Amino acid sequence: MAHMQPKYNEKTRLMELGYRFMDVQEPNLFRNIYPYNEIPRLIFNHRIVPMNIPEHIYITDTTFRDGQQARSPYTVDQISDLFDLIHKLDNGSGIIRQSEFFLYGKQDRLAVEKCREKGYRFPEITSWIRAKKEDFQLVKDMGIKETGILVSCSDYHIFKKMKLTRSQAMDQYLGIVSAALENGIIPRCHFEDITRADFYGFVLPFAGKLMELSRQAGIPVKIRACDTLGLGSSIPGVVLPRSVQQIIYGLVNYSGVPSEYLEWHGHNDFYAAVTNSVTAWLYGCASINSSLLGIGERTGNTPLESMVIEYCQLKGDTGGMDLKVITEIAEYFENVLDYEIPPRTPFVGRAFNATRAGIHADGLNKDEEIYNIFDTTEILGRPPVVVIDAHSGLSGIAAWINNYFHLQDDKKVDKRSPAIQAIKEWIDAEYADGRTTVIGDAEMEALIRKHLPELLKMHQSRIE
Repeated sequence: MAHMQPKYNEKTRLMELGYRFMDVQEPNLFRNIYPYNEIPRLIFNHRIVPMNIPEHIYITDTTFRDGQQARSPYTVDQISDLFDLIHKLDNGSGIIRQSEFFLYGKQDRLAVEKCREKGYRFPEITSWIRAKKEDFQLVKDMGIKETGILVSCSDYHIFKKMKLTRSQAMDQYLGIVSAALENGIIPRCHFEDITRADFYGFVLPFAGKLMELSRQAGIPVKIRACDTLGLGSSIPGVVLPRSVQQIIYGLVNYSGVPSEYLEWHGHNDFYAAVTNSVTAWLYGCASINSSLLGIGERTGNTPLESMVIEYCQLKGDTGGMDLKVITEIAEYFENVLDYEIPPRTPFVGRAFNATRAGIHADGLNKDEEIYNIFDTTEILGRPPVVVIDAHSGLSGIAAWINNYFHLQDDKKVDKRSPAIQAIKEWIDAEYADGRTTVIGDAEMEALIRKHLPELLKMHQSRIE
């Protein structure tokens, strides 16, 4: 760790150890943490930093950038439709702040133009480029007001991929950032692979220089802390560079990065994308980068819809967002894009609020609040679902009917009804005969037509 003499920190009003840039001959690959031929290790130093959630927190979107690196590219019309849905979900709240786009291909630029023509304030359109002058020219030509710039910060990338020294990499990065500032463009520096980077020897000194440039230009220089391989950990006391808390705390308190300039970009390789993103919010990061359904490189990004729900949990309300649009987004992916959402995916999967267990179905019959996470009908436009199989029992069948036909209070079918018993006998016979699949809606309707015909008549008249 490259410490200097203690100095006074104006943010914390305490004397603290400093840091300095270290230009090393050999890359620091943190082999004690990342042996590569073994699972990465969680090592503890028991250092605890304080929570400091910003007054205003935001969500940003990378569906049309990172989200396109894991699937066939979206068409211009599909990008336009999804952009509309993100705007509709934000509902004028300004919480879903930005959406970033590629600029490299003709189709990319057409998509930007089509979305820009809509005139939406939120999400704001931004771009993404490499730290190269020819890439920056694309931003200038398109008249983009803010662009992401790839500034890889781990020695894995600087030494192994870019074949540079730390000082060469920093000079290259500062050059392109200066060019952006000279043209009045807000640079958003993507600190790629920050969870494998030398935090005191490169990350903090580089962030400090960026803040100097920002002050000189009078223009924000934003930093996106990128957990590129999902190696970040929110467990208290884990050592850097894996500690999400210490990364955010260090950037804010040591390098002087304002919370509103700071963003977290997480991947889900270790099932920690959502947890790490919430942790980044809690410890001083204003914005969380995400993608629709979490679609992104390898295991994907932090799902945008999950951060909408997390926002509501932290703030106690929706902030003005229209959460029912989450269901519209899921339906668009499945019905228009032919994208198969795993059915148990929280909030968007077809079976996220479905139950197969008879005892759970019995609870739903009595009061859906017993086994439903919240009022999914009112909030997401998704009533709880009962799936009929060999284990559903009388309660499951009754719950399916009551939910399917939206029967309330005294209109509900009782599980002790002879009709329910007759339906169960048919279902039991199916599975006794070797059936392994669930009972479909059409089959259930046929059984109801036979045993409870008045329900179908009532349902049909309500539709008409």
